Amino acid sequence: MDAAALRAEFPVLQRVAYLNAGTDGPAPAKAVAAAQAALDAEAEQGRFVEHFKARMDGHNALRAAYARVLGCAVEDVALKSSTSDGLGALLAGLDLGPGDEIVTSDTEHPGLIGPLLVARERGVNVKAVPLAETANAVSPKTTLVACSHVSWVNGEVAPAELADAGVPVVLDGAQGAGAIPLDMRRLGCAAYAAAGQKWLCGADATGMLYVAPEFRERVRPIAPAYMAFEDASRGLDSKLHADARRYDAASVSREGVAFTLVAIELLESFGLHEVHEHAADLADRFADMLRERGRTVAPRGRTTLVAWEDPDPEAARDRMTPQGIVIRNLPGTRYLRASVGAWNDESDLERLLAVL
Repeated sequence: MDAAALRAEFPVLQRVAYLNAGTDGPAPAKAVAAAQAALDAEAEQGRFVEHFKARMDGHNALRAAYARVLGCAVEDVALKSSTSDGLGALLAGLDLGPGDEIVTSDTEHPGLIGPLLVARERGVNVKAVPLAETANAVSPKTTLVACSHVSWVNGEVAPAELADAGVPVVLDGAQGAGAIPLDMRRLGCAAYAAAGQKWLCGADATGMLYVAPEFRERVRPIAPAYMAFEDASRGLDSKLHADARRYDAASVSREGVAFTLVAIELLESFGLHEVHEHAADLADRFADMLRERGRTVAPRGRTTLVAWEDPDPEAARDRMTPQGIVIRNLPGTRYLRASVGAWNDESDLERLLAVL
């Protein structure tokens, strides 16, 4: 992979050591141009027949791109507005209640915690354990496992044994899609929700939800809207799509779709496997460099997130920003976190280490 050529696609990297794709990936210039072209067309041509045809074509192309990223059939992918949107719709659609148990981890993101709290209010027993222990925590009482594929806190990976847990597994893939190789069948999950704006460098308010075909009959669509119908013109006789489109978000903007689609195609042009490997190699090197300097690095897998302890993470983050270094602290923890992408290079890591 031509790492320098990939890096040149992101204008922000000309002045900033941007290490925050775990929140929002850097914006590729080509993706911004695609979004602007879509907006220009709307302004100049109006939003009429051709506009809605362009929207539908964009939805189809983006769904196919998401399927390539996830390693699954296009029929198994719903368009969502975020990872949280996908997780919330999925858990609500299961209609769990008293007598059900969900196993989760004790380091989940609010995007999953929210639906878990609602499930608990409905009488579900929610059992939280360390991510590494989620497979071992499954018991005859367990109905479902819902946890991160890659922890947003430290880059730890969910145990592979979850594929043989004997119960459906729903994964929060916000830090997985675009960051590590994915194959839904090999992963063995029933559902996988992920974001467009993080490691795929797409637009905000874009995301995806994979639902395994054999699991769809258990998941009731929540508030289906126009895109969920086979033919919305038939009123109360209208039927929902039989595939994962029945879970589509109510609306995804034309410009957001254009932005995200071009961003994914850009990464694919460099090879998704090569992008994953280069980013993971850089992150591993950065973790080693931190340890060599006496920093305590949080347990992690071969992912793109590196977290380390700091006496005052928020102050350290704020000290970085004026110097053109973008990382984040993780509220409620002692950690600073760097998100290391294939678009970063050694100079970004060295700038960060120099300030530390």
